[in-house]
Order: sequence, then C-alpha cells, then structure tokens
Amino acid sequence: MSRPGAPNGTARAARALPQAAAVLVLVLLLLVIARLPWIGDLGMHAATIQRLSHDLPHPGNPLVDADTPSPYYSPWMLVLGALAKVTGLSVFVVLRVAALAGLTLLVTGVWRYVRTLSAHRAAPALALLSLVLLWGTAVLNWSGFVGLHSLALTIAYPSVFALGLTFHFWAWLTRALRAEASWARWLGLGVLWALILLCHQFTGVVATLGALAMVVSARPGRTVWLRLGGGLLLGAVLLWLWPYYDFFSLFSAGSGLEAIHKPLYEHLGTRFGLVLLGVAALTMRFRRDRWDALVLFFLLGALVFAAGGLTGHYSWGRAMPAALIPAQLAAALEVVSAGRRAVRTGWACVLGVALAVGAWAQAGTLGYATGKGALPSVLAAKYQAPWVGYHWITPWVRYGDVVMARTYPSRQIPAYGAYTVAPGYPDVFLPDAARRSAAVDRFFADGTSPAQRQGILREYGVRWVVGPASLAGPGLRKVTTGPASQVLYRVVR
Repeated sequence: MSRPGAPNGTARAARALPQAAAVLVLVLLLLVIARLPWIGDLGMHAATIQRLSHDLPHPGNPLVDADTPSPYYSPWMLVLGALAKVTGLSVFVVLRVAALAGLTLLVTGVWRYVRTLSAHRAAPALALLSLVLLWGTAVLNWSGFVGLHSLALTIAYPSVFALGLTFHFWAWLTRALRAEASWARWLGLGVLWALILLCHQFTGVVATLGALAMVVSARPGRTVWLRLGGGLLLGAVLLWLWPYYDFFSLFSAGSGLEAIHKPLYEHLGTRFGLVLLGVAALTMRFRRDRWDALVLFFLLGALVFAAGGLTGHYSWGRAMPAALIPAQLAAALEVVSAGRRAVRTGWACVLGVALAVGAWAQAGTLGYATGKGALPSVLAAKYQAPWVGYHWITPWVRYGDVVMARTYPSRQIPAYGAYTVAPGYPDVFLPDAARRSAAVDRFFADGTSPAQRQGILREYGVRWVVGPASLAGPGLRKVTTGPASQVLYRVVR
C-alpha cells in the first residue's frame, strides 16, 4: 500500500518516460561526438584553434595569410587554442573536448533554468526533449539552432557552448530578480553576458532578448535597475576591451551576411511547424499571466525575426531561437503546469505525438553515431552524408602553406593548418575579401590562360592547388588524387 501523497505507479512511470528518453538523446549525442561528423563550419573552428595554438597573442586571420582580426577569436576559442598548445593534442581531439563541454553546459543550463519555471521533476527532461525534437518535418542545420540533427553537426561549435552559458545566465538572472541579489551577483551577470556575446554574437542576441523579457516580466524596483545598469556597464566595458577584435564594429558589418542568411526565411512551415504547439501553450500562459516571461521572450524574438524578413536584414533571422526556445519550453511546461489533471494528460498525449513526429523527421541523426551502413533503408534515406575532409593532402601540404581552392574545399583545408587564397566564409574584417574571391573565380574559369593563372599564384604566394584534373598544364605538377577525382597540384616556378 502506498503512502498518502506518494506518487502512484502510473505517475512514476509518466515521470520516468521523458527522463529515459532524454538520457537516450544524450547517449546518442555522446556517440556522435566520438565520430565528430563534419558539415559546415567545423573547419573554420578547427582553423581558429590551429592559429591560436601556434601564436596565442597574434594568430592573424584564421583562413587566409593576412594579419587581420577575427570575431572567431573568442574567449572560449582562446581556451581551446591554449589547450591544444599546452597538450599537443590535435585540433579534432580538442574539438571533441569542446563538444563535451558544450553539451554539459547546455544540459545543466536547461535543467537549472527550467527549475526556475517549474518544480516538477519531469520538467527539465520534457524541456530538453522539446528543445531538440519540437521543430518540423524538414531538417534545418544551422549553428545556434538546437534541433537534434543540427545539434549533432554543430555540437563542437562555440554556439553550443554559448547557448549552454545562456541558459545558466537566464537561471542566475531569474533568481537575482526574485531575491535581493548583491552588487557582486549583478556584476557577475554582466561579465557572463559579455562572455556569451564574445563567444557567439548571434547567441548573445538571443541571450539579451531573453534577459530583457525576464527583467520586464519581473517589473523590478529602483535598486534592481541600478544594479542591473552596473552589470550592463561592466559587460560593455569588457566587450570594448577585448583585444582580438573590435566587437562594436560588428554592428556595421551586417551587409555582407544577408545573402547567406536568406534561407532562414524559407520553408518555415516544414521546418518549424511543430513549434505551433508551443505557440498554443504560450497563449494559455498569457491568459494566466499577462506578464509571463516566456510570452514576452517569444514576442521579442518573433518581432526581430519578422523585422529582418521585412527589411531584408536576413542576418536578423539568427534571432529566431529567441522565438523558438520560449515556445518549445512552454509546450513542455504545460504538461506539468496546466490546470486539471485531464488537461495535463491530454496535453502530454499531444506533445508526445509531436515529439515522435519530430524525432522521426530527424531520425537520420542516428547515422552519425552508427554509420550509414548500420541504418535500415527507411532511415538511411534521411541520412545526410558528412564531408570527407582533406586529410589526404597533409603528407605534402604543411602548416602555413597557401592553397588555391574553390569555396567548399576552402571551408575545410584551413582546418589542417594551411591557408587558402580566399576565405570559404564571409569575413567582415578582411578588406580585400572580394578581390581574393574574384581571383579564385578567374583562376578556375575555363578561359583563363596558364600565364594568367601563374600570375594569380605568384600574387598570393600559392604553393598548392586543389582542383579538377582539367587544370593540368604548365606550372602545375600533379602530386596525388583525392576523393571525387580532386587533384592536388604542386606549383612549379
């Protein structure tokens, strides 16, 4: 016979189910970290660690042989670069360490923040599941967006580390607003806010919007506003003093980022349709409390995202997690905080179906832990093959050598220590980035003569070329052939 007030077997099972599912998700991500699949910006972050491990105070541009600052030189990457320098570990091992740290911060941060919203023991697990599964029927892979598939591919990125810090920041801020927090607590929050912004600027925007919503929701008194202002001032000073790049110059650097962010405004229904369940949950929270922090957070995020789409500032789309996160959390919390038991049960069933649909949409993630060959055909069709990499050029190409390559190779080759002629990503601090990209286009154009190609190679000090077999000609000596019939050429002068 159970004790009065003790949870019965059904309640215990209902609580254990999301916790078990969350553990399975974490195990999957740990297995993914062991393999560390490569798509997207991983090479950029590996190159950043490479430069810092070779010259911590003056690393130069991470991608091209130029002495320019870079917003990728954040405090977190500085720690990772120092780790690589001191231990001699390869950058890919260091990136696995970064992934473990980021995942730990994210999970513990979600747990701490959700505990400020609900005391129910199942709430953190439900929140974690909603954050990674409550998305849509199509996959979106982008740093700062923590759908399960995207998280598997960006787990080592600074954005995951910064988002983990952000959840801890919100938890500390919420508690500071509810109690008479000391000046030291508020100044510490200012330091943490600056750290998030320096580690990943877009996540810093999300952190700021969430913090603003929490402050407005709390409607604090004069003393809190004064201490909050002190924390903001300290954070701003730290941003201004950061020596590796001028943080505030980024506000005028958005024009070069709009084109690559325009896809964030496409296929919204298929990518984010399941989040509408969270919007419904936010509506219910609004009826209960017109000053609900999650509702205000969602409205701020949706406003910034919509403004970006309407004005053509598509880089503002990176603020979309500020609308997604509160909606996903609200969907999870309704299971444990809605009124009558029948309502909570019904909501749990609806959320369970939505999470199952989201899990199926992202089921290709399993392949990053097992390999495609281990997947049944129905799941193999959802699998997106990671990039092969350019380790095959490393027996010849040395650290600091300049390689002529097109855009996608240029997103990977610097990870092994070499430079490329043009950066594979937009670089707001590289003044001749457009000229370098034009030189690469001219070099690989069909009508370019061998003499013109040699002139471009001399101008940028190129020692190697990665390209198709059709490039063979005077001044280029074939060294080896890699995947997809790519050829490594030595430049002969």
